[in-house]
Amino acid sequence: MKHATKYLWFNTKKEREIVRITDEVAEFLAESGIKEGFILVSAMHITAGVYVNDWEDGLIHDIEEWVEQVAPAKPDYRHHRTGETNGDAHLKRLLIGHQVTIPVTEGKLDLGPWEQIFYAEFDGRRKKRVILKALGI
Repeated sequence: MKHATKYLWFNTKKEREIVRITDEVAEFLAESGIKEGFILVSAMHITAGVYVNDWEDGLIHDIEEWVEQVAPAKPDYRHHRTGETNGDAHLKRLLIGHQVTIPVTEGKLDLGPWEQIFYAEFDGRRKKRVILKALGI
């Protein structure tokens, strides 16, 4: 069994941003030498997430609107009593999820025909990371 680890670092210019990371994950897979197994992609901050979906501008916009409707930015979250102002970002992360596991087959990411991997930032403009962990043979 082989294993490999890499960190992707982000410092988004906007507070909320969706970043496609499929190519970075595929590059890591090639570096790892793993031909059969899995790659875990996990956001290591409680106000960011990772998801798999279609790379289509309308859908990305719809996802951003959806998370804002379910967890809107507003001043009265109990979390804000701690001095923080990012209560909505924590809830948005719960909606999107914090990690995905991607199968690896014959040395390639085994994604569906339209699937791409995305990093979702909900409280940006500061340095954050995603861990990539490959396991396999």
